[in-house]
Amino acid sequence: MSGSDFSTFPDFPAEIRAPAGTTFGVSAYQINLGGGRITTAGDAPDVLVAFNPAALKVSLPLLQKGALVIINNDGFTARNLKKAGYDVDPRDGAGLDDYQLVSADIGRLNGEALAEFDLSTSEAGRCKNFWALGLMLWMFGLKRGPIEAWINRRLAGRPELRDANIKALNSGHAYGETAELSASVSPRQIPAAEMPPGEYRSITGAEALALGLAAAGELADRPVMFCSYPITPSSPLLHRLTRLWEVGVGTFQAEDEIAAICAAIGASYGGMIGVTASSGPGIALKTEAMGLAVNAELPLVIVNWQRGGPSTGLPTKTEQSDLYQAVYGRNADTPIPVVAAASPGDCFDVAIEATRIALRHMTPVILLADGYLSNAAEPWRIPDVDTLAPIEHYPAPAPSDDIGPQRQAFQRDPDTLGRPWVTPGLEGLIHRIGGLEKDIETGHISYDPDNHQRMTDLRQAKLDSVAKYIPAQHVDVGDDSGPLLVIGWGSTYGPIYQAARQTGVSFLHLRHLSPLPDNLGEILARFDKVLVPEMNTGQLATVLRDRLGMEPISYSKVSGQPFLIAELVERIESELRGAAA
Repeated sequence: MSGSDFSTFPDFPAEIRAPAGTTFGVSAYQINLGGGRITTAGDAPDVLVAFNPAALKVSLPLLQKGALVIINNDGFTARNLKKAGYDVDPRDGAGLDDYQLVSADIGRLNGEALAEFDLSTSEAGRCKNFWALGLMLWMFGLKRGPIEAWINRRLAGRPELRDANIKALNSGHAYGETAELSASVSPRQIPAAEMPPGEYRSITGAEALALGLAAAGELADRPVMFCSYPITPSSPLLHRLTRLWEVGVGTFQAEDEIAAICAAIGASYGGMIGVTASSGPGIALKTEAMGLAVNAELPLVIVNWQRGGPSTGLPTKTEQSDLYQAVYGRNADTPIPVVAAASPGDCFDVAIEATRIALRHMTPVILLADGYLSNAAEPWRIPDVDTLAPIEHYPAPAPSDDIGPQRQAFQRDPDTLGRPWVTPGLEGLIHRIGGLEKDIETGHISYDPDNHQRMTDLRQAKLDSVAKYIPAQHVDVGDDSGPLLVIGWGSTYGPIYQAARQTGVSFLHLRHLSPLPDNLGEILARFDKVLVPEMNTGQLATVLRDRLGMEPISYSKVSGQPFLIAELVERIESELRGAAA
């Protein structure tokens, strides 16, 4: 609302009730805001608000020297210090000498401000978040009005709690105005960013993808049916889509992952846009049914919110470790197009693109996002829906006695190789469909060896035909040739973009991962080196080697955290020094 660009990074533990005061129970929320273009949540925070010793211990190593540290004195009890692993109170030692320190009795001051309200101790204690937010609003010269309006809406049914939180917000703001803080903690004005004109809103990846699926249904003039089973970090998509029933989105929470994808396939068979979503472990369970959708030639959108693994792994931490699974991870030769979202707002466009491919080619499509994109937020310019192209598919033909309904149901478009979307109830077009191999022309069950060869070739040709509709790849940043090109995919876009601008190298970001853009090999050949940063152990590098016969340089990170700009700058400069030598 103030006109600044921003990016956020929620970071929380997997445990639903992690022990309070322990380092592995720390939750954090980081925001980067300013007048320049913001594409990441920032490398090293300038300000930290630490409510207890554990939060200080976990977050302090992330800060740059000279950063402002605001400590809640009331949380630094002997018990909390011990749970966080401190032998000595960090406020008394030399550990904070490199930082600007403000110690405030946030808990006490918040409690005194709320004494007039009939709240329990725990209810009043939770209001200290707004007390701290009030102080931050004062520090960065931001208005309280929008926050007060949000509290009024959110807590309209609980007037006392509503008024208490507003009082806490104003009390924290007043503390900043009246306390004798050092000059370095004086208010700082955040400039407005230069952004294309339009109407903006804050949006997370889960919100954007939900709106994108709803928009795809409108563009295709088909209802959307979303079928899923709860799993972190995929569940927010279900939560968002349940609110969109008025625009033709149905939701179904299945009893397990297999039931979810099979229900989505059934929805597609019935003429709806079937969509399912999960994370890596759930996607593994859905694999057999993906083959059914490929064999039956039905449209389906499969969203994979990637997280750290293997197995249960790191449910609330981000990773890009499911690219192999998306491109190669099915029995037999079962090719499926794969696309990936680059930012929270980009999830809207990629949801439409995945649906467009699915309906145009009558195939499942895998959409890769990740835990970071699901929860992170950024400003998003609301699109003019009238400018979005309709989503078309091969319509059902008129019945013909000369050809017969079974053969008509499998007469494929020569360009897309998609078959007609023949749904139950269409007069004169009843046909057999299933998971057994079928005759390439009639659709009848077939065990003929030559036919299976032709059907296998057809399924690969259908994937290859997607490339004809992919826009020519371009270099996002820098020159079209040179010593080094950095290639990214998915949520690595933000940090690579900033690192490329800082170092002056070229940067290319891929949305379509299978098939790859037709001109990609031509672009890569114009560079001496190709560096591929990924939050995995080099999966896109393998795909590029497999599909283009090249030898990219893999740069991997699997810490459960997004890339830092500084990490990428260091690696890029190292590669440039090596090239110069």
